[in-house]
Amino acid sequence: MTVIDRFKFEDEGYDFPFYNKNPYIPKWGWVVLFVSFIAGTLLAVISGNLPFIILGCIVFIVPVLYFLKWDYKAIFRMPSRKDLVLIVALFVGYIVYGMVMEMILKQFGIVSPGTMGSEPVTIMTLVTSIFSLMGEEFFKFIPFIFFLRVIYKLSNNRRLAVIISVAIIMVMFACFHAYNPTMLIFALFVQGFGSIFEFYGYIKTKNLIVPYLTHLLTDEIIFIIALLGIPL
Repeated sequence: MTVIDRFKFEDEGYDFPFYNKNPYIPKWGWVVLFVSFIAGTLLAVISGNLPFIILGCIVFIVPVLYFLKWDYKAIFRMPSRKDLVLIVALFVGYIVYGMVMEMILKQFGIVSPGTMGSEPVTIMTLVTSIFSLMGEEFFKFIPFIFFLRVIYKLSNNRRLAVIISVAIIMVMFACFHAYNPTMLIFALFVQGFGSIFEFYGYIKTKNLIVPYLTHLLTDEIIFIIALLGIPL
């Protein structure tokens, strides 16, 4: 990989794993990651039960670490001060983006379907989200690295592969939050395209802790506002 393949905003020192055989994953390994993606999604992202959510996170993470030869620093590192500033900036950016986008969509009669669902927000919601949001980051990460590998193999163009892979995952993430066509439009512009803030954090640092903490900060503050009964 040449330097020109990198985006200018990317930090030096780390690269995305797997896409350029760094390290190599055999075909059966991708099957394992696909199975872990399905199982982890059912457990960590959909179940809503804390023990299953924790189990789902393990199901997501362990196979990835195995194929990384247990080099956890390839995906997890302690955030630096610079990273913490980035996390806050991305959080603020997403909140502003979300508010503006909701106002625009409202002009077309497309309003929030209510992201909290029918379940009331409780202290337990704050606890479970600590684990479920890590699950959501792997829900995006595993297919991202798969598409990155496939598109890079076909194009030999790293930046193109990143752009297309991010676009696919943003649409996929929006579909995950939608249950009907109207919700899909809202989710596509808010949760889907809005996840570019988290993707930016990951692409820049190659550290999943950065998008995870950005996501966690966003959702926890929204949950706390709802828990306190403050109208949005």
